[in-house]
Amino acid sequence: MPHVKVTREDWLRAALDALADTGVGGVAVEPIAKRLGVTRGSFYWYFKDRAALLSEALELWEQQSTVQFIADVAPVADPRERLEALFRNALTREPFAGLEPAIVAHAGDPIVKPVLERVTERRLRYLTDLYSECGLESAVARRQAVVVYAAYLGWKELRRAAPGIAPETAPSGDGVPGAAIAHLLAALAPERGAAESGP
Repeated sequence: MPHVKVTREDWLRAALDALADTGVGGVAVEPIAKRLGVTRGSFYWYFKDRAALLSEALELWEQQSTVQFIADVAPVADPRERLEALFRNALTREPFAGLEPAIVAHAGDPIVKPVLERVTERRLRYLTDLYSECGLESAVARRQAVVVYAAYLGWKELRRAAPGIAPETAPSGDGVPGAAIAHLLAALAPERGAAESGP
């Protein structure tokens, strides 16, 4: 096998690709080494064991799909515009295709569970805060955040499970949301200046 130099991040990204393709069971040293075109020895240079690889890979997903997404919209002053930018990024940018539904499908895995719970809690808290900034009463903002997040997860699952049946869920190649995404964005974002109250 020719010598190929791979980095720790190469291993992490390959692990996330394997997770998206075949689930947690696919995150194994030998098949990922083959995917990268390297020997198993490269793995042990960076990681103690397979659990460490999976854990760090999930942390990379958390960083790029939650922390970075939130940071990217932070400069947008208007909360409604920030929500729209967040939705647009979440629905059209996919650092690891099909990964999110695969992670959710393995929510009970002892390595996946704490990361998924942390990500879910942070995303819901951030959405709740944004809806509160848009003028919704706190309890209503929380409910709206949960509904929006459920719609997001469903959109991702539909994109993965039935792309040929629901091509509207596919991200646009030019970065511009398609008609279905634009419709969803309009439905999820509150009217400018809207305020609601509820029990």
